Amino acid sequence: MKKTLTLALAASTALATAATAEITEFRIGLLGGENAQDRINSYQCLADYASEALGVPVTIFTPADYNGVIQGLLGGTLDMSWLGASSYAATYLQDPEAVDPVLVKVNMDGSIGYHSIGFARKDAGIASLDDMEGKVFGFGDPNSTSGYLIPSIEIPQYKDGITMESGEYFAEVKFTGGHEQTIVAVNNGDIDGGVTWADGQGNWEDGYNSGALRKAVDAGLVDMNDLVQIWKSNVIPEGPVVLRKALPEDVKETMTALIDNLFETDKDCAYGVAAGETLGFQPVTHDTYLSVIEARKAKIDG
Repeated sequence: MKKTLTLALAASTALATAATAEITEFRIGLLGGENAQDRINSYQCLADYASEALGVPVTIFTPADYNGVIQGLLGGTLDMSWLGASSYAATYLQDPEAVDPVLVKVNMDGSIGYHSIGFARKDAGIASLDDMEGKVFGFGDPNSTSGYLIPSIEIPQYKDGITMESGEYFAEVKFTGGHEQTIVAVNNGDIDGGVTWADGQGNWEDGYNSGALRKAVDAGLVDMNDLVQIWKSNVIPEGPVVLRKALPEDVKETMTALIDNLFETDKDCAYGVAAGETLGFQPVTHDTYLSVIEARKAKIDG
């Protein structure tokens, strides 16, 4: 292991024996967005730290879609995840007692928001949503905040005539399966444009400071100079790290402290977990997501 836990582990050592007596394993679920092995690689350092702190085996699960994580948290087969705001809303609307939001990622400027980013290939001659009429547009996952919920609400507000139905404004609207899949599909020319997530800070050529574009650049999947931004959402509240509410309190305290101190403990590990450059994590509450919960509910009711 690159480093030994300092503050978080010291705070949790006295709790480890009690925690072990109440849990026999700890299970982390990762939302889709990149291929399963890359997701595991990004989180393995956290799993190792968690196993040391809790004194039990820690397993990483990578369901094929967002709903797999949501159902795992609802059913008690997953103990923790970093959810998007819409996935948290979906979980809460199905069972308000399933999870507790505990932490949120902090951007380099101290904010806790991000954006849905519309993008296309630069050589496709698409500079804005005005140029996407009659073309193929890609969303990621129905339970993604930036990959579906927010753009499906805000893009039709861009101008009259844009809908999310295939064969109307867009020739076809496709679900690609996740953020990485959307990025690759646009880059390969399989679809004309799509949406993904980014903090919107830093340089476009880097994929911004954090988000799916940054992860794709780090993985060598895209050269941002080949892509162009064609739309940007309003600020979205960054999704929460959640813990299963039924976990023992000492386990929740240990994991919250571990992740809260991860940036100071191991910046490389924090970079992988947070999908890029950040200032770490800070406490968050349910109230941060009330507007997203209402938007999600309205979408379902509508």
